[in-house]
Amino acid sequence: MHLKKYFIGNWKMNGHLKDLNQIKKVDFFLKNTKKKVNIKCIFCIPTTILSFASKIKFSKLDIGSQNISSASHDFGAYTGEVSSKMIKNLKCNYSIIGHSERRAMGETDKDINIKVKFANQNNLKIILCVGDTYKEFKTKKTFFKVKKQIKSALNKNKKNLNNILIAYEPIWSIGTGKIPTQNFLEDFFSKMKYFLKKEFKINIPILYGGSISSKNISEFKSLYQCDGFLIGGASLKSKNFIDIIKKYYN
Repeated sequence: MHLKKYFIGNWKMNGHLKDLNQIKKVDFFLKNTKKKVNIKCIFCIPTTILSFASKIKFSKLDIGSQNISSASHDFGAYTGEVSSKMIKNLKCNYSIIGHSERRAMGETDKDINIKVKFANQNNLKIILCVGDTYKEFKTKKTFFKVKKQIKSALNKNKKNLNNILIAYEPIWSIGTGKIPTQNFLEDFFSKMKYFLKKEFKINIPILYGGSISSKNISEFKSLYQCDGFLIGGASLKSKNFIDIIKKYYN
């Protein structure tokens, strides 16, 4: 278990320039809260507003991207692509890689492995998403599936493992309101921690993502092995995001 807890917002394809005020409100809350908590807060936002966010002096949170290119160069004739070097140049320290929605669009394990490599080359910290389908969950293949995804992503990428966070997102849970039981998650996280320690000789933080909200966050308070949360829709409004943090620490 890591004492630091991660609260990461993933805005997906949402957000105008004016919506950066929502992140400013979260930063103000974190800066002024009297409760002593060890939080790392990150907002992964669309590329269209990353450059504007990079000019804001946030004191208690970081900004990240939702994806990087698998193209083999930092710059070049890759229309529509954004490299890890370009993201890092925007003073972003984090990027989501391998989200299930990207995988559903055709992103392969090989693509993800390459993206991890390029992120490492530019010292960009990685939020590596892994997850299972409902069929895999019901047939008790979750651990096998996630282990395979992690091995594939980190194959030949064992340098800078301190830059890795792993977010377990059950595909069947995202946006549905359904979440795995606490017993399942505690057992699964324990197995993952043991596997990661044995395979990579390091304690890699593991986060949970999938329909996290202020209504259910209290259910996760007792999960000893959970190091934080990747939050989708509930991160779009500052009030919802702040309520999640407040209720987690109440």
